[in-house]
Amino acid sequence: MSAALPLTTVAAGATEHRPLIITLFGLFVVATLIITIWAGRQTKDAADFYAGGRQFTGFQNGLAISGDYMSAASFLGIAGAIALFGYDGFLYSIGFLVAWLVALLLVAEPLRNSGRYTMGDVLAYRMRQRPVRTAAGTSTIVVSIFYLLAQMAGAGVLVSLLLGITSDGGKVAVVALVGVLMIVYVTIGGMKGTTWVQMIKAVLLIAGALLITFLVLLEFNFNVSDLLGKAAENSGQGVKFLEPGLKYGKDGITKLDFISLGLALVLGTAGLPHILIRFYTVPTAKAARKSVNWAIGIIGAFYLMTIALGFGAAALLKRADILASNKAGNTAAPLLAQEIGGGAGSTGGAILLAVISAVAFATILAVVAGLTLASSSSFAHDLYVNVIRRGKATEQEEVRAARWSTVVIGAVAIGLGALARDLNVAGLVALAFAVAASANLPTILYSLFWKRFTTQGALWSIYGGLISAVGLVLFSPVVSGKPTSMFKDADFYWFPLENPGIISIPLGFLLGWLGTVLSKEKADPEKFAELEVRSLTGTGAH
Repeated sequence: MSAALPLTTVAAGATEHRPLIITLFGLFVVATLIITIWAGRQTKDAADFYAGGRQFTGFQNGLAISGDYMSAASFLGIAGAIALFGYDGFLYSIGFLVAWLVALLLVAEPLRNSGRYTMGDVLAYRMRQRPVRTAAGTSTIVVSIFYLLAQMAGAGVLVSLLLGITSDGGKVAVVALVGVLMIVYVTIGGMKGTTWVQMIKAVLLIAGALLITFLVLLEFNFNVSDLLGKAAENSGQGVKFLEPGLKYGKDGITKLDFISLGLALVLGTAGLPHILIRFYTVPTAKAARKSVNWAIGIIGAFYLMTIALGFGAAALLKRADILASNKAGNTAAPLLAQEIGGGAGSTGGAILLAVISAVAFATILAVVAGLTLASSSSFAHDLYVNVIRRGKATEQEEVRAARWSTVVIGAVAIGLGALARDLNVAGLVALAFAVAASANLPTILYSLFWKRFTTQGALWSIYGGLISAVGLVLFSPVVSGKPTSMFKDADFYWFPLENPGIISIPLGFLLGWLGTVLSKEKADPEKFAELEVRSLTGTGAH
């Protein structure tokens, strides 16, 4: 195996085989567009657009959930975090996986039974429609945009590496291209098209990760101990690379940041809008539960493979080359693919680099489509139909509103994604998890399981969690004050942690309780009893 080569050589190798790379990218985009157009022709009404006609099986939906969940953060961000920080980077894999238990045990089945298309349906069932749907729609859109930032950043980094784009303008153009494709997928294909793209992408991603894992382990004769030893030696950190402390154990602040990150990752999944709407695409609650079981198995296998991806990159690539390619380490996995295939300039390296990068690009496109669908659905169904039109809009008007909102949300995501292109995508996704766990999860759990919960409690919980999480992020090192910040030349941060979860998540739960206790209105016990029966049995579910 050749030694890791400087970035100039990597770019040269990519240049030499650029026709192959562009062909693979083009094939995937064309294939998915054909699927999207086919699905779009079968989209007749709102149920088709939002929930794919509820025709998907538990296995199909589990595969699609996996495709939705295994995002650019999983493939690019986690591999980069492990390659740079060893054990502390692997904590992302553990957190993302454990989070599924919360979704399975507390949310999947009751949510499928209680709602129709969005989280707002569940909350509005026993509370005042307009204020609660407004809050739920606002929260869904904000969380989705945070998550979209990560995918856009990943897309910009990936395609820029492959096409040799170094100018800021070129990288922004790449982000814009991804945004346009995302808008096309959702406006034409709706949930059916998006689901099929996610299923295909999940199979490709697992296959790609399996191939790289096999080749990395083959390099070390399937001896994981040798792999970890070489990674520790090559990192320049020695045995510290395999122990806690490189990123999160340095002082009291980083220890708190680790706890904050852990809270956000474990609790955030059950509040992510693009995951929650997937539970509505299956015909029964049993199928929803089965789909989560399948997702846990598929995602668990993938996160085990991130050990080989991340530590393999640390063992076979020079840290300086990873950082030179991308400061946050987002290109570690594609560079590892090139290295394991024969190195920069080799045909094998170029083919593997192109294949893995095309898979990563597929990952990004599928996830951004799911996120955009979640936010446009919430805007159209919660805000447009039930708040602005007071329930008097036709299904055709509702779907039209969803399609137009897709365009607007896509434009916002393109603008913010261009600013976030140098941030680690795993870290950006962790922020989305923190916002979801702060604003959405407390309200969902209180609504499903607390009889006294009121409209005021829901509003305090959603807006309080949302404002505190987003506010703390704005004044954190993620946005300003560090070379890796979004605005690296500015310095207006005062909140020392990179993840706000340790403050904003307990605050979301506290405000939900406080708003309810101080509320003058009384919860309707009959409505709660109806919701409880529906959530547990599925009686009356759509």
